[in-house]
Amino acid sequence: MILYHGTNMAFSEIDLSRSKPNKDFGRGFYLSADYNQAMEMASTKVDQLGTGKPTVIEYEVDETHMGEMRVLRFDSYSEEWAKFIILNRNNPALAPAHDYDIVIGPIANDRVGVQLWRYETQIIDLPTLVHNLRYMKGITIQYFFGTERAIKLLRRI
Repeated sequence: MILYHGTNMAFSEIDLSRSKPNKDFGRGFYLSADYNQAMEMASTKVDQLGTGKPTVIEYEVDETHMGEMRVLRFDSYSEEWAKFIILNRNNPALAPAHDYDIVIGPIANDRVGVQLWRYETQIIDLPTLVHNLRYMKGITIQYFFGTERAIKLLRRI
């Protein structure tokens, strides 16, 4: 499987310590199977940081060893997915909120973020949140590699 990482500058080694907290699936290395989505993320990062240039780095995943990893997969928006996103986004600790090596599931982009905020501020309940998310167009799946052993499955191409 080929995955892409969008960033504002090229790098040679993945350094999990540089990962930002409170992301969808926690601190980790995020990739996409969609090159265009990775390029959009790279452009967004340049805009946010005001430095660098949109860069997409390509990786091949060693799937033969994925069975040795703790993997969590969300195929679509669900109550479990929403609770997991909120758990990670609101994690005040440096330690991860979960013990998965790899998490695969929908991205909580800005449109999704609005719905999550509506749920967290009790404007809508959990079933309404999931209903609203299921009818949004353009689900993009993200791949989270959150441990050193998971990172070893990635080979830069």
